[in-house]
Amino acid sequence: MLRQRSLVALLVAETISTTGMQMTWLALPWFVLTTTGSAGRMVLVLAAESIGLAAFGLPGGSLLSRVGSRRMMMLSDGLRGPLTLSIPVLHWTGLLSFPLLLGLVFFLGAFGSGYFAAQRSVVPEVLGEDERLVGKANAYLQGATRVTMLLGPAAAGVLIAWVGAPSVIVIDAATYVVSFGLVGGFIRSVAAPAVEERGGFLDGLRWVARDRLFRAWSVAFVAGDAAWVAFFAAVPVLVVTEFGADPKIAGWIFASFGVGAVLGNVASFRLQDRFDGLFLIGTLVYGQALPLWVFVFHPTATVIEVAIFLSGVFNGLVNPPIHAILTLRPPPAIRPRALTAMGAVLILSGPLGLAVGGPVLSSAGPHPVLVGFAAVQMLAMATASVAALRVRAGREAEPVLERAA
Repeated sequence: MLRQRSLVALLVAETISTTGMQMTWLALPWFVLTTTGSAGRMVLVLAAESIGLAAFGLPGGSLLSRVGSRRMMMLSDGLRGPLTLSIPVLHWTGLLSFPLLLGLVFFLGAFGSGYFAAQRSVVPEVLGEDERLVGKANAYLQGATRVTMLLGPAAAGVLIAWVGAPSVIVIDAATYVVSFGLVGGFIRSVAAPAVEERGGFLDGLRWVARDRLFRAWSVAFVAGDAAWVAFFAAVPVLVVTEFGADPKIAGWIFASFGVGAVLGNVASFRLQDRFDGLFLIGTLVYGQALPLWVFVFHPTATVIEVAIFLSGVFNGLVNPPIHAILTLRPPPAIRPRALTAMGAVLILSGPLGLAVGGPVLSSAGPHPVLVGFAAVQMLAMATASVAALRVRAGREAEPVLERAA
């Protein structure tokens, strides 16, 4: 599989680009929190990016269906690089007002919206429609992404303490340029499947609403991702208020998830040869939520890191089969629209998490947000598990019914 030049280029591009993004996910809120002293302003900046993602999810998906995955990824990288670089440059020249920062971050989210759908749809274009093969490829890609969740936050924590948050954001801008070159130069064999278009975005949304697995997972993943967004917003505030404002601690909390997820991805690659994806998801997904209940007890930084590590392990186990099923379950004729619709629904998690968690974070501090994070994760993972096992049971019952007939 790794002899495929397009897949290797995609892996390298994802690793480099996502490492930069992970660094900025810590550097940008840290920059706002430490320069303004306001958790509320930090939440507004995070919300601006989430709103940009949500607002441009629909046109981004329509553009994806026209230009193809490769061009969409290049377009997104080509636009986000200069936008990201402008933030530290304007700060250093004294020209970065808070409204301007909100606008820049909004457009960063907007131009990233189509990229995430392109990441998913490019895999079957390279490897075909085999669920196990696509699942393994997703395990590689998820593993690469999870490595960045180790490298990015840990490096960001050290670099923020050393050179400051604005310089870390410059590194993110450079990674977009590298990713642009890799995708443009090496993923030449990728072409959109020659299928007949079936209507527009609403057709994809209707397909998602009719499919019982997609319908249940949409609810579960929006809630679960919203909880993660609230968690990411709460950690910098937690570190500033309770752990001496040491950015390295924030970096290691985030990185702990990446360490666990990498190990989970390695195990998932083997497990997918022995078990089908729905079974893995239905039985293992609870492990992502259970360790998070330590937040009830006001844990130390070390205990938080261990809990997030364990959550990451189980996330790494179930994410590759989840992405494989999400990619391959829609028929090829409707797939671009269905994935765009699903992506647009999931993007709502960002504004939702900040709308609910932001006011609580500003008024009551990080602890209530983190306890709520654990509770919502538990409910979301239970919903995802029940839906997966029900669909699996129905799929196994179909041959029995056919034989009985």
